[in-house]
Amino acid sequence: MEYRENMLCYEDYCELRKSAGWQLFSENQTKDAISNSTYTITAVDHGKTVGMGRLVGDGLYYMIADVVVHSNYQKCGIGTKIMNLLIKHVEETLPVGGRVSIQLIAEKGKEEFYINLGFKPLPNEYCGAGMRKVIRK
Repeated sequence: MEYRENMLCYEDYCELRKSAGWQLFSENQTKDAISNSTYTITAVDHGKTVGMGRLVGDGLYYMIADVVVHSNYQKCGIGTKIMNLLIKHVEETLPVGGRVSIQLIAEKGKEEFYINLGFKPLPNEYCGAGMRKVIRK
């Protein structure tokens, strides 16, 4: 398995979202989102992209989005490796004395995966409930 930095393309993004049963966004939105990502990781097996993850952020706050591993490759450690590489990128860019917050929205039933990586469910002793608003046009 090869892990590539900042090589995520529109076609692979769409294919992986479809493989997970996730809805697609418009082509323009998707291409803009990929190009505006702070950092991306793709997992590639024999030339085929089988996993991805995106990091979006401003140096204080980061959002991990679109962590997907193709169903034929799940339970092989690929998702964990992608997450660890995304987190490592944040750690490496954090200045001495700095602090950041990494946030994500877990798919229903996948919460334990992220808890095992050190994420805390909301609400908790420090934060209220996470919130989300979807806008359609």
